Amino acid sequence: MQISSFLLPKEKVTYVLASDSMAVAMHKLEHQKYTAIPIIDDEGKYIGTLSEGDLLWKMKDTPGLTFETMEQVPVSKMRKRVFNESVVIDAHMEDMLTLAADQNFVPVTDHHGVFLGIIRRKDIIEYYTRNITD
Repeated sequence: MQISSFLLPKEKVTYVLASDSMAVAMHKLEHQKYTAIPIIDDEGKYIGTLSEGDLLWKMKDTPGLTFETMEQVPVSKMRKRVFNESVVIDAHMEDMLTLAADQNFVPVTDHHGVFLGIIRRKDIIEYYTRNITD
């Protein structure tokens, strides 16, 4: 089996651009009820993961930062405490499964680092649950 069979394509993934504001990121996380989302640069490359905790720590560590002024803080200027390691689309299943054990999602890129989508740990578990035979 290839990892591409688990791929949730970019068009169906909630992600944030590095140039987006902290307010945009917060809205996306809140609206989708996710705890973390991929960060993509202006060239479409995967560059990291933004978590709810990153937003909270930025609020805590920035005197005077309010919900109103979050529009002025780009995601690129925020410290990221989590980095979901990515795999290339033709990686071995073992590589993806190793990452999925520790990450809620595994970002998938092409060989140039362009973000193609994610593989959710939930989908892997559901697949193996359906296909386990005694």
